[in-house]
Amino acid sequence: MSRVSIRSARAAAAALAAGALVLTGCSSGGGGDDDSKDSKAKKQGQDVSYTFADAAASKGPAPEVKGARKGGTVKILQRDSFAHLDPGQIYVSDEGALSTLMHRRLTNYKKVGDNKYEVVGDLATDSGQKSNDGKTWTYKLKSGVKFEDGSEITSKDIRHTIERKFAPFMTEGPTFIEEWLTGKGPADARKELPDGPYEGKHLPKSMIETPDDQTIIFHFKQPQAEVPYALAMAGYGVVSEKKDTKQKYDKKPLSSGPYKVASFKSGKSMKLVRNPEWDQNTDPQRNQYPDAFDIQFGVSFEDSTKRLMSDAGENQYATSFTNQVDASSMQKVRTDADVKKRSVSGYQSYVSYLNINNDRIKNKKVRQAIAYAMPSQSIVSAFGGSGGAELAGNYISPTLVGKENTDPFGKLKKPQGDVEKAKELLEESGKKGMKLTFAYQNAPEWQNFSVAAADNLKKAGFNVQRKDIIADTYYDQIGKVKNNYDIYHNSWGADWPSASTVVPNLFEGRQIQDGSANYSHHNNPEMDKEMTRIRAITDPDKAAEEWQKLADKILKEDVPALPMHYYKAIQLHGSKVGGVYFDETLHDIQPTSLFVKK
Repeated sequence: MSRVSIRSARAAAAALAAGALVLTGCSSGGGGDDDSKDSKAKKQGQDVSYTFADAAASKGPAPEVKGARKGGTVKILQRDSFAHLDPGQIYVSDEGALSTLMHRRLTNYKKVGDNKYEVVGDLATDSGQKSNDGKTWTYKLKSGVKFEDGSEITSKDIRHTIERKFAPFMTEGPTFIEEWLTGKGPADARKELPDGPYEGKHLPKSMIETPDDQTIIFHFKQPQAEVPYALAMAGYGVVSEKKDTKQKYDKKPLSSGPYKVASFKSGKSMKLVRNPEWDQNTDPQRNQYPDAFDIQFGVSFEDSTKRLMSDAGENQYATSFTNQVDASSMQKVRTDADVKKRSVSGYQSYVSYLNINNDRIKNKKVRQAIAYAMPSQSIVSAFGGSGGAELAGNYISPTLVGKENTDPFGKLKKPQGDVEKAKELLEESGKKGMKLTFAYQNAPEWQNFSVAAADNLKKAGFNVQRKDIIADTYYDQIGKVKNNYDIYHNSWGADWPSASTVVPNLFEGRQIQDGSANYSHHNNPEMDKEMTRIRAITDPDKAAEEWQKLADKILKEDVPALPMHYYKAIQLHGSKVGGVYFDETLHDIQPTSLFVKK
């Protein structure tokens, strides 16, 4: 996920392992270094562009969806129940999709054309005013925006939303703003307000100011070019200062969006109904077409795929926030014309990596041999082929700004691996016959891949010992610095389309500790200095280019991990559900545009 706390990074990775894809509050990128809001957009790897929006673009109401009408109920089929409703605890994709209907934040994403998005003011009047070389960001709130109880949202609620994230019961969610305000890592940042705001204390004015009910000013320790992106994350959804019930808020939060919770039976069902206090004239992105959303939990990918493919009965009115077409059905979905027209698809922000434990494998040629030997095509095939995955040439997802199609280890040219090259390198290293302990998650995709990978490695001259680990504890096991494995996979996604939320997490030396996303234990002071330099670049576009260069340099010169595949997704909907599109900011179907057809 990004410059997230170690705790959140591990939770994110575990969620991905369990299938609840980590929320990449993701996507944003773009914008130049000037303080205007019409700065030039940066094209992304897949031609998706983002710009920071001005006040005019941030006004409501949202554009009407063609053919939309009010009324009816959309049925949502979800495999996983929602563990958190408190916005401050949200950091996985299914809860993030729910949050688009319930929780407003200072900024948000608005689709303005084919593959074009703007970061707009949601609660705020614009995407933010930058000053003091990017250390200060000022937001003005729109008037008349209310919680579901009719109370107006003020700057005190925004301050409270940030300050409560310092409290000890807040164990999930992003920590960017807290770290940027204090200039400290996640654990030390909490010490600035260890009880949150609940004992009457607040962060000093040198960090947050609320000069009036409509103004909130953030003072960061270092220049920050990507604040509008961070504030658009579900984890910074507004929480009422007066109605905050601390831990209990996770079960019954106040809605500020177009829908509120009517009922919630964890693991079984949830019903959302219209929030009459939501004012469409203040909201530039959301619509409020259905009367309700009826959410059913415990529906597997296979089951939801079959039901939606059938398009029978109530399934005509159904779709899913995050359930995807299961791998075994990919071919039919892509070739059956009737089903295909009820599908949407796109890239996820996730990339899978094969980590090489740098503490245990110090010889670079051995690491290179492992990289060349890997049959990346096997994992692509395991995820359903091109509908669910794409071969990766480098560490950077196609969803990120600055993405280049580099391929240092020739994985695109030789997707089944280059065993002869690997064999040659291993012999040069003098390590022929070296034992490799290969840990993998005991899910079908990774089990199949492990067989093909082990076969190639053995042909190259390694003595491979496969070790399967149950999904529930997999990331706990590989996340230990003193683990007993030589190679093991993980998956990681960006919180927004800058690799600033990828490269440091995976490869910065100071991140090495139990639970860290630096699973390879890569520790190169020269590369760390480069990360510090790039973080200080205030032009997001320029920084994005530098992150790509650094990522390739790390891959080629140090080989701490091998990129294997980019995740993709296909999702289905019933024939009576309209307004369906694959949103590049969610990497899933966008719930706020859905409607029920006549």
